[in-house]
This record gives sequence, structure tokens and C-alpha cells, in this order.
Amino acid sequence: MSKPIENPADPFKKALAEATKVMADDSELTVTYSMDPAGLSNDTMRLPQVSRRMSKEEVLIARGTADALALRHRFHDKGLFNRYAPQGQMAFDIYDALESARCEAAGARHMPGTASNIDAKIDNDALRRGYDGIKNREDAPLAQAMGYYLREKATGRTLPKSAENVLDLWRDFIDGQTVETFDNIDDLLEDQKGFARLARRIIEELGYGDQLGEDPDQPDPEEDQSAETDEQEEEPQDQGEEQEQEDESDAQSESTQEEQQDMQEATLSDTDLSDEDMTEEVELPQEEAEVEPPQPAPVSDADPNYLVFSSEHDEEIMAEELAEPAELERLRAYLDQQLEPLKGAVSRLANKLQRRLQAQQNRSWEFDREEGILDAGRLARVVANPTTPLSFKVEKDTEFRDTVVTLLLDNSGSMRGRPISIAAICADVLARTLERCNVKVEVLGFTTRAWKGGLSREEWLNSGRPQHPGRLNDLRHIIYKSADAPMRRTRANLGLMMKEGLLKENIDGEALEWAHKRMMSRPEARKILMVISDGAPVDDSTLSVNPANYLEKHLRDVIGMIEKRRQVELLAIGIGHDVTRYYDRAVTITDAEQLAGAMTEQLASLFDSDPRARARVMGMRRAS
Repeated sequence: MSKPIENPADPFKKALAEATKVMADDSELTVTYSMDPAGLSNDTMRLPQVSRRMSKEEVLIARGTADALALRHRFHDKGLFNRYAPQGQMAFDIYDALESARCEAAGARHMPGTASNIDAKIDNDALRRGYDGIKNREDAPLAQAMGYYLREKATGRTLPKSAENVLDLWRDFIDGQTVETFDNIDDLLEDQKGFARLARRIIEELGYGDQLGEDPDQPDPEEDQSAETDEQEEEPQDQGEEQEQEDESDAQSESTQEEQQDMQEATLSDTDLSDEDMTEEVELPQEEAEVEPPQPAPVSDADPNYLVFSSEHDEEIMAEELAEPAELERLRAYLDQQLEPLKGAVSRLANKLQRRLQAQQNRSWEFDREEGILDAGRLARVVANPTTPLSFKVEKDTEFRDTVVTLLLDNSGSMRGRPISIAAICADVLARTLERCNVKVEVLGFTTRAWKGGLSREEWLNSGRPQHPGRLNDLRHIIYKSADAPMRRTRANLGLMMKEGLLKENIDGEALEWAHKRMMSRPEARKILMVISDGAPVDDSTLSVNPANYLEKHLRDVIGMIEKRRQVELLAIGIGHDVTRYYDRAVTITDAEQLAGAMTEQLASLFDSDPRARARVMGMRRAS
């Protein structure tokens, strides 16, 4: 038996992962390679996938991304970051870009080799976002320009041309507002607290001071007033104790043992001790503020008042990590067996959708080009006159080739049985159909990790059941298929929805916001998000200790934010329940078997250039 051929990229990926752990100074860091956007979540880092070809570009991008994320992991304190984070979106984007540049510059000071690697990442990101072709300042992101500006100032390195184009558009403005502020930047690269204060000052100088929110370095006036009131109440109780407390304050500077002896001799009451603690809190607001919820960085962009008691146990996970490959294949076979009677109808709907999409892909060509596909129709000219140059043609891109569609599936317990089976097979058919039409598709699911709470609820109980804790369950967000992964590799993942015990409760608002954020990181020009649910968000643990409409209000706020921004086209399909009260573009079906037809009709209409066709979809909403 011949030995299986090892993937040539595996040794490189293994070496890069080990080097990244060392650079991040975290031996417990988990490094994975994925087609999903690179990122860092707690102790897990996602790096760009490296193919067997191991092209130079792939290697440079992987190394640059690994270095940037490792330095962020090493030099970045999340709690400190959240404490000084501004409330407004533009101010926060500038603050975050400056922080990333700070971490990378601090790393380059200790490890100069990282700077050139990160240059490759910056160049790739800038080219992917089209920064090299921007002509007007209004089209160039100021936050990104500020990150580039700091990197240039702190490292003295020349930026890649694609990134330099963005900075040059803003350079005069930045110099005119902040040139003196950056004079002592080298002294703050490894002082995150000092740098955060400087960043807030820079944001104010740029004209976004109204988005900063409250100054985290200012003591809470309510605490000051409370401390003074308590002291006044205690004063008539025993005038002699005030002198004893002053004596103890002197003793504290000498030794801890003497302090304890003085406290025993003075026999201070519990009230006196609490007053001392409160005074210390007022004197040291910076250290105590880190314990409080970081209000400058709200959990939800849609509703700053939406609270989450603990996100430590939330989970964003690939479907293949929740079951072994053999189990996924078995579950997929079970799904196919359940839906055998519907295959004919679903196939007809898929063919209908594909015909409607391809009908709009009428091929159009640009002729007489110097390169492209050889134009056979003009070869006669070459035969007649050999001195005539060859003629080439290039196919024009269709409008919706630069499109991504996300299917967000409700994986709650109420979807168990036929609804989830229909949803799974329709996601499969739509993904394959749209893939043939050069439209990228992402399939996501959302549920919770436990019934009626979980580890979050246990923490809440152990904390003494504080009032209004916010969301009180552990989220589970599942990636069945990423947009860049081909369907043939992820087909078995959809069978996971048949797994016993997977479907639990549903917190729709946070899932919708998660899917929206993933879409916003995509480079495609057009983004379509389709939600498939069977009703309102329900989580018994959360609703038992919060207002009855807590989750429903957040869902409405998230929908309102997405529809107001108009960067993502949002539509929804409700199975057996009316979702038109939440979504502006929605259809409700009474039978789960109607789902396939509703999904294809909705998607087909979105790609229809005729406005009357789109209006017909809105008519479906009213008729239902």
C-alpha cells in the first residue's frame, strides 16, 4: 500500500501556527485556516486558507495576517480598549484603526521582520477593497487613513501604493488637525491606556468629539455625592471615630500588620469600613471602572441599551466541528431520505430559478480587443490579409455576478421535524443553483447551547441574581457553508440540522446582527440576506428576568438598523407564523412544503430588473 501524499502546504501551515503562538506569547492559542474572513476570537485565530499550490501571494498574505493578529493578541487589552472606546460609529472606527496600527507598530519595534509581512496584508486588503482606484476624498475611509497615518509615523515605512492612495487623499486634512498630537507617539506605543487617551484626543481634533461619550477618567459624581452623604450621616454618630480613622490612614503607609492591629483596636463597624471602600473607589476610578460593563462599546450597534450578562460562553462554530465526518454523512443521508418525495418538485423549482437568472445573463461582448478570447468570426480578415492583427473579444460582466446571498436559518426547537428538513434541503438547492449562476452563497444557523439558560444563567445565580441582567443564555451561531466554500465540500454539513439535541432556543436579534456583520466584511457590491424563521425570538431564561418584549424589541431595532443603512437587502420567510410585523419585505407561508417555492420566487424577483416584478413580491407580503 502506497503512503498517502502529504499536502505540500501542511508543513508550512504547521510552522506558521507555531510561530504565531510564539509571537502572540500564548501557547494555548488555537490557530485554524479557513475560507472565512480572518479574525481573532478569544483564544482562536482564523488565518486565510493556503492551497496546495502555495503561491507566493497566498504565503505572504497568510504570514502578514498571522503577524498582525498575533501582535494584536499580544499588545491589546480588550477590557482597557472597551473602557475608552467611543460610542459613535465613526469615532469607534477611527479608534479601532489606531489601536490596530499601534499594536503592529509596537510589534515591529521588537520584531522588525513583521513589518514587511504586514505590508503584504495591507496591500492585499487595500486592493481587495478598491482603494487604489479611489479619486475623491469622500470615497476614501477616514478611519483607514488614520490607521495608515499612524503606521507611517510610528515605523517610518512607506505604505503600499494602494494604501498610500487613501492616505494621500486625507493627508492635508490630518496634518492640519493633528500634526502636533503625534509628536510623542513613540513613547505611547506600548502604553495602551496612555495611547487610548491620545486616540480620544485625536478623534476630538478631527471633529468627532460629540461621538466620544463620557470621559472614563472622570469620577462618577453620584459616587462622590453618595460618599459625602454617608460621611455626614456617620459624623453625629460618633465624633471620636473620625480621629481614629485618620490615625489608621497614617498607619496604612507604615505597614499592613500595623493597619490590621489599629483596625482591631478601633473596632470599626461594618458601616465605617464600607465608607472607606467607597472613598477608595472615588480616588481610584480607573482601576474600579474596569469591573463595570463597558458602556462606550455597546453589545449591539442597533440598541446601545441591549445588555448581555455574559458572552464568555457564546459560540461561533463551523458545522463540521459539531459532529464527526461519518456522523455528518449519516445525517445527510437521513435528510435525503426524508425529502425523497419532494425531490421532483424542488428540482423543478431550482430549474425555474436558474432559468430566470440565466435569462438575465444574456451574453454581451466587447470586440476588437488586444487580448481575451480569439474572435473566430473575424478570422476571415486575417486569411484575406495576413498582415491584419488577430482580433479578440471579452465578455462583459453581468450585474449580479458581484453578489453574495446569506441564508440565515432558525435552528430553534420549534423548527424540529418537517420545517427544519424543508429548510435544510431548500438551502442546499438554492446554494447549488446560485453557485451555477456565479452568485456566492453563505448558509448560517442560530440557536442556543442550552435550554433555559446555561453557563450564563449559572454565573448570574452565583452572582446573587442582579436585576435586569439582559440576555441570559449561551449563543450558538453555526456556519454551515461559508460564502467562498464550494457546495460540494459542505453539502454534508446541512445534515447537522437533523442531529438530535441541536435545536434549542432562538435569539433572533443577535443572530441577525451577526449575519449582517459577516456580510459587511464581504467585498461583493450587492448583498442579500434572507432569514427563515417560524416566529418571534424566544428564550425562557432571558424573558423570565427581563421585560416580556426584551428580545422582540432588539430584533425590531436590528431590522430597523439594517433597513435604514440599505447596505444589505433584507427579506424574510415565516413558517407558520406571521413575520411581516417585523420585516418590511417578507412573506408568511402556512405549510412548510411551500418554503421552496417562496424562497425561489423571492430570490428570483430580487434579480429581476423589472420594478413591477419586485412589486409583485411585496404583493405576496400583503396577500399572506
